[in-house]
Amino acid sequence: MGVTGCGKTAVGSALAKALKATFIEGDSLHPAANVAKMASGTPLTDDDRAGWLDTIGRSVAEEIAAGRRVVATCSSLKRIYRDRLRSFAPDIVFVHLVLSRDESWRRVSNRPGHFMPASLVDSQFATLEPPTVDEAHISLDATRPIKQLVREVTARYAPATA
Repeated sequence: MGVTGCGKTAVGSALAKALKATFIEGDSLHPAANVAKMASGTPLTDDDRAGWLDTIGRSVAEEIAAGRRVVATCSSLKRIYRDRLRSFAPDIVFVHLVLSRDESWRRVSNRPGHFMPASLVDSQFATLEPPTVDEAHISLDATRPIKQLVREVTARYAPATA
């Protein structure tokens, strides 16, 4: 989880590989209307995100029900979004990739071919409610190398057999 440009896809896919888990890329599950809205520079509302979050949550729950490990990417910027995902997977652990506004803007500005424009960076930070102590999560500095981030997450949360 985290703001745009924090590395959710890169870290998530590497983590899934390390855990031999299914990888669910949340951005690929956005409905076309959400993608068009963001591409036009308009931030999504809570209502815009509701169906998308349900789709991610159902996908995660299906993998768990099938006995598979799963890593999913999703901005999960607000507590209510994380609560919605937890309604599908109560034992979910959020990996919050923490990034400064300036670094987010720099990364998003230099990311070709993605629907999320740099003009939405500020809205992401305005929406962000970092996880609190009562939420299962780990917060990591998103400027660190991906391999280090994956090692830290697997050391804390993966069973010894991972």
